[in-house]
Amino acid sequence: MAEKNLRAGLIGLGMMGRHHARNLHALEGVDLVAVADAQGDPHGAAQGLDVLPSAEALIEAGIDYAVIAVPTAFHKDVALTFAEAGVHCLVEKPLAFDIGEAEEIAGAFEDKGLVGAVGYIERYNPALQEMRKRLADGQLGDIYQIVTRRQGGFPARIADVGVVKDLATHDLDLTAWVAQSDFAQVAATSTARSGRSDEDMVSVTGRLADGTITNHLVNWLSPFKERVTVVTGEKGALIADTVSADLTYHANGENPTNIWENMASFRGVSEGDMVRYALHRTEPLALEHQAFRNALRGDASNIVTMREGLNTVRAVEAVLESARTSRTVMLGA
Repeated sequence: MAEKNLRAGLIGLGMMGRHHARNLHALEGVDLVAVADAQGDPHGAAQGLDVLPSAEALIEAGIDYAVIAVPTAFHKDVALTFAEAGVHCLVEKPLAFDIGEAEEIAGAFEDKGLVGAVGYIERYNPALQEMRKRLADGQLGDIYQIVTRRQGGFPARIADVGVVKDLATHDLDLTAWVAQSDFAQVAATSTARSGRSDEDMVSVTGRLADGTITNHLVNWLSPFKERVTVVTGEKGALIADTVSADLTYHANGENPTNIWENMASFRGVSEGDMVRYALHRTEPLALEHQAFRNALRGDASNIVTMREGLNTVRAVEAVLESARTSRTVMLGA
């Protein structure tokens, strides 16, 4: 007998919610049966469904799981309402506004035995998915360093947070995931140059628990868009460009570089082949929804767990504390 479709609900029909609605409508094995937003449906995402007023109304519609795309300040109350009703949830990033709220949400879903995930869409970029597979297969050997650059213009939609909580949170999440190691310490410097009270530029130096060193440049002040992750290891480097969804490998060569003697000592390693991989490019948000559907069916191998989301909130708060105090902040035990 064919497996019964999952009944999904969506709360929040704003800029991100409309894209969730589009993907839920198209997701195989899932029926989007109810949507909710107290502010209505400005983008026409409901596609014929009644726009309900609350999380409680979604629960009454008889859903198996919910996607939460309301502003971060409301994540805790909405998520806990679903947890109490036994509804699995995919929560837009970040999991919560602060560590205390994130701990409360993660604990509630774990106590109820529910599937809970956080919507870090960058993880599902084809370039980063392929990078993670190749790192897991040992292509670079030991990982030495991870560098990210996330730069571009200011998004007018952002009014409640600075660049750390809006953008750097992606880099902190994907770095810990790529290396499979949480942050142990961060040192950050930030500035506000656009007239807002929140920071719009940050530079972060970090170290993961496994010893990997990291560096992250994030800002809203660049006249060009850049989304790059560089992982350097003992056998070479992988470079993921998530704007173009390209992945490139630079191998360490087996023969010394042919260069004059006085410069040879500065070369570090010899130069080897460079390969740009041909990738199957699927919309990252579609992959995110597929991964959560698969988790509800028993395969949770490709979701961002709420525990991981909590660890990222901790890293974000550490970055903000470091920038505020001009001190290195330690995380973990």
